[in-house]
Amino acid sequence: MFKIPGHHHISMITKNASLNNHFYRHVLGLRRVKVTVNQDDPSMYHLFYGDKTGSPGTELSFFEIPLVGKTYRGTNAITRIGLLVPSEDSLHYWKARLEEYGVKHSDITTYSNHPALKFEDPEGLRLVLIVSNGEKVEHWETWEKSEVPVEHQIQGMGSVEITVRRLDRLASTLTDMFGYTEISRTDDEVIFQSIKGEVFGEIVVKYLDGPSEKPGRGSIHHLAIRVKNEEELTYWEEQVRTRGFHSSGIVDRFYFKSLYFRESNGILFEIATDGPGFTIDGDIETLGEKLDLPPFLEERRAEIEENLKPIEEY
Repeated sequence: MFKIPGHHHISMITKNASLNNHFYRHVLGLRRVKVTVNQDDPSMYHLFYGDKTGSPGTELSFFEIPLVGKTYRGTNAITRIGLLVPSEDSLHYWKARLEEYGVKHSDITTYSNHPALKFEDPEGLRLVLIVSNGEKVEHWETWEKSEVPVEHQIQGMGSVEITVRRLDRLASTLTDMFGYTEISRTDDEVIFQSIKGEVFGEIVVKYLDGPSEKPGRGSIHHLAIRVKNEEELTYWEEQVRTRGFHSSGIVDRFYFKSLYFRESNGILFEIATDGPGFTIDGDIETLGEKLDLPPFLEERRAEIEENLKPIEEY
C-alpha cells in the first residue's frame, strides 16, 4: 500500500482577488506562485500562494467569485487551516504583526496540542499559526523577497480542521482507506496524522450536529492530499471506487494530476500528484508575476484576459 505523505494544497473562495492578494502576499509574506484561472470556469481567477516554488504542502489556493455571498458557518465543512511557524518566538512576532495590520486574532493558545495563534483573514477564513518545533515539509524553500523575516516565515500547511456530523465515517475513510494514524480522541475531536509524529499531514476532525455550512467568501472548498506520481494516483482511484465513493476520474490540471471525491459527510477531497509543479511554464524568478494558462486554454487568452479584472497592488 502506498503512503500519503501529507497535504498537497487547500482551496478556498474569495470575493476580491486584490484584497486576497494583499493579505497573503504582504501581510502573511507568502509568495504568489501562480496566477491562473479556474480550468472548469476560466472567467474566474485561481491564485496560488506558497513557498519559493509553491511546493506541495505549502500551497494555499483561491478561486475569485465576485458575486459570492457570505459564509453561514455550520457542520460538514472544512473549518480551519493550520500554518506552520518555526518557534514560540514566531507566535509573538506574528501576534504583533497581526495587530499592526488590524487582523482579528486570539491570544497565544494551544491547538491540536501545539502552541498556536488563531486568526481570520479579511473575509473571515479561519486560520491558526502552529509552532512546528522543526517539523516542516522537507522541500520547503525560503522566499528571500518575503516581507516576513526568514526566522518567522510560514513553512507550509499544518493541521487542517474538518467538522462533521458523522465523525466515525470520516475516521474510517482516513484510517481504513488512506492509512492515517489516530493520534488522540475525545468525545468530540479526533486527531489523525498521515505520517505519525508529523504535523504537516495532520487532520483534526471535530463532531458537530446541526445544519450544514453554507459556503461563501472565506469558506474552504476542498483539501488536496499528496501522492508522488500518476502510478500512485491510479492506485488511489481504485481504492476510492472500491469503497463505493464516486470519483471524478483522473484529471490533468497541467501543474499536477488529480482526482476528486466526496466522503460520506460530503467533504470534498482531492488527491494530487507532486509534479510537474508550477515551474513547468515559468522560471523560478518570475513565478506568479503574469497570467499563466494551461495549453488547452492558451488559444482563448485574449478572451480570458478581457474578462478578468486586473489585480490591484496596494
